[in-house]
Amino acid sequence: MSGVGLPEGARRSAVVTFFRRIVKEKPLGTVGAVITALLLLVGLLADVLAPYGMNETNMEQPLAAPSDTNWLGTDDLGRDVLTRVIYGARVSVIVGLAGASLATLISLLIGLISGYLGGTFDLLTQRLVDAWMSLPDLIVLMVIIAFLGGGMMPIIVVLGVAGGITGSRIIRGAVISTKEDAYVTAASAIGGRTTRVLLRHILPNVLAPAVILLTLRIPAIILSEASLSFLGFGIQPPFPSWGAMLSGRSREFMFVAPWTVLWPGLALATVVYGTNMFGDAARDILDPKLRGGVGRFSAKVVRTGRRIKSGR
Repeated sequence: MSGVGLPEGARRSAVVTFFRRIVKEKPLGTVGAVITALLLLVGLLADVLAPYGMNETNMEQPLAAPSDTNWLGTDDLGRDVLTRVIYGARVSVIVGLAGASLATLISLLIGLISGYLGGTFDLLTQRLVDAWMSLPDLIVLMVIIAFLGGGMMPIIVVLGVAGGITGSRIIRGAVISTKEDAYVTAASAIGGRTTRVLLRHILPNVLAPAVILLTLRIPAIILSEASLSFLGFGIQPPFPSWGAMLSGRSREFMFVAPWTVLWPGLALATVVYGTNMFGDAARDILDPKLRGGVGRFSAKVVRTGRRIKSGR
């Protein structure tokens, strides 16, 4: 099927069907979708939900235990842990969504061109991808961040580019499979330009693996950002990051005031678990190879077959 755009109503119906199938068929995926939605809401509404300012200190209550005024306690500077966990969710949302979106765009760019052109260009491109994938991820990221300097924008760019190069293999495989279809061959035979064939016929048919790649990249980038921040190469103060909250002086007081590392660690683990479960469920539903090859309309095909057998 060529890449013909769907009407607005059909797109809306496809989204509703997607989430309905997750609820019916993937209970863990449903839990993951709820956690992902909560992460987005908390990140977007951090200014409203946080009881105190992001870096508001109260030196009269350092390392205070959880209480009515500070539900999750305070850190060594008297800052409210709940507030910083909430603002840390905003950091994770920004870095996760922006980094995963950039990674998916880069994967699409490399995968589309490499898979469609093939030949020597594809061979050289894939050897460069192999060389990149052979390097130790964390060490390479630390070196690049040390060179560029810490901060949210360098983190997004570096993680997005790194994830995009690795993920291009998935898009390339989908492009190679799609370009062998008759309608793509026909479009090329009648003199269709390369850009038109790529954008009009191939791109719409590789969007499903691209969406899967996007959902699976979000937790990976959130975890990578937390790892870099834990090591001091990630998000810099005054912005709170869950990884940074687990390192530094918090490690010195973790046995005296365990809540300073317990809550950001629990938030990070829950979000990575939830987004991973949602990504896995999306992959199972969107990938035809994991659904017996009958596509997203499998239930409709079964119902239609039953009607034919019953003579209705």
